[in-house]
Formats: sequence, C-alpha cells, structure tokens
Amino acid sequence: MRPSGRKPDQLRKIKLTPAASRHAEGSCLIECGNTKVLCTASVDGGVPHFLRNTGKGWITAEYGMLPRSTNSRMPREAAKGRQSGRTQEIQRLIGRSLRAIIDLRRLGERQITIDCDVIEADGGTRTASITGAYVALSLAVESLIKSGVLKKSPITGQVAAVSCGVYKGTPVLDLDYDEDSSAGMDANFVLTDDGRIVEIQCTAEEAPVSEKEFHVLLKLGRKGVRKLCAAQKKALGA
Repeated sequence: MRPSGRKPDQLRKIKLTPAASRHAEGSCLIECGNTKVLCTASVDGGVPHFLRNTGKGWITAEYGMLPRSTNSRMPREAAKGRQSGRTQEIQRLIGRSLRAIIDLRRLGERQITIDCDVIEADGGTRTASITGAYVALSLAVESLIKSGVLKKSPITGQVAAVSCGVYKGTPVLDLDYDEDSSAGMDANFVLTDDGRIVEIQCTAEEAPVSEKEFHVLLKLGRKGVRKLCAAQKKALGA
C-alpha cells in the first residue's frame, strides 16, 4: 500500500491553472498533489551572444524553491550568493526539455525565459516544473502570434514529465516525498505526447535495476505523461 493510498499506476491529483500571473506573457500554476509550482514565461527581444545574427531564438529556464516550500525554512540561494548544483541541474533540464519541442529558427532572434518557482514541495518538483512550463510557453507563443510578432507557432510538439520508482519492491508512478525518500530506485521521464524520449534520469538507490524492471517503469512513465499531456491540452483549451 502506498502512503497516499494510490494504486501503483495512479497519478496524484493534477490541476493546471493557466494565466495564473497577469503580468507574464504566459503562465501556469501546476498542482501535483501537494506539490505546487508557479511557471511564468517572459519574452525578451535579444538572444545570448552565441546566437546573435544566426536567426535563431532561445529557450532558457530558472528554477527556485521558496524558503517555506518544505517542512523547515531553507535560506534563499540569493542570500548565499550562489545557486546550488541541484538548482543549476534542474533549470538546465527544464530548458533542454522545452527546446526539444520548439523550432528555434522559427522563433526568431528572441529569448523566452521560463521561471519555475516552487511554492510547496512534496516530491516531483522538477517534473511538475516541466509539465507546467510547457503550458506557460504555449501561452507566451500564443501571445506573440496574436500580437503579429510571429506568423506561425514554433512549437513542434508537446512535452511533459513524471517520476517513477520502486517503492517497497513495487514499481509506482508519480512519487510523492514519502515514497521518493525511501525508494529503492527512482527515475524522471521527460517524454513527448506520443511517447518519444526527450530525457531520462534513472538512479538505483539500493541495488542495480534490470532492463526488464526499467521497461516496466518506462511503461508507467508513458502512461502518466499521456494523462499529463491531456491535462495540458485541457488547460490550453485544445
């Protein structure tokens, strides 16, 4: 029995609230159980120096956890003067995941920055960030089309992410903190809506995982991502 009482292949309750921020060109508040992340997309006129005069745009991301997003207060990273390795790794993952489903040349020489701020953390903050960021990015692109800046959407596909793991010997979908903290292994699957792989992060915590066990988790991940993509489409009115 999972601590939450969910079935092994059951997602937490998912809620996607589009346009959660009135100032950003695109935004989404994503709630996965008790995990809540505010994702905003901001459009900038320029691009990084390595893309100047190439005709290509750029998608980048920043990620952070609010001090009381967890049980005890965490000092702000800005107060420390530097970001943790975990933060840098996650925001790079979010950026890579979104760039996989966008035509940077069609975007033109402009940058869209995705900010993912964790309001409450109960496991799966990076996967929730990717799933919510896609909605925020889509709304930002929609605003560029409506304003006449873009004639055609540069978005070429749909992407979402979910965690899977082995909890007390059972493969399970969408780990919350209680499961993640004691899982024998865990994996993050970033997939397209048709099941193609963007990125997989898989780590054995106790013992190596067999190929057969891995494919069980991949199957769970694909099932979860299909449901998350359906939730994204609903939030976008598609």
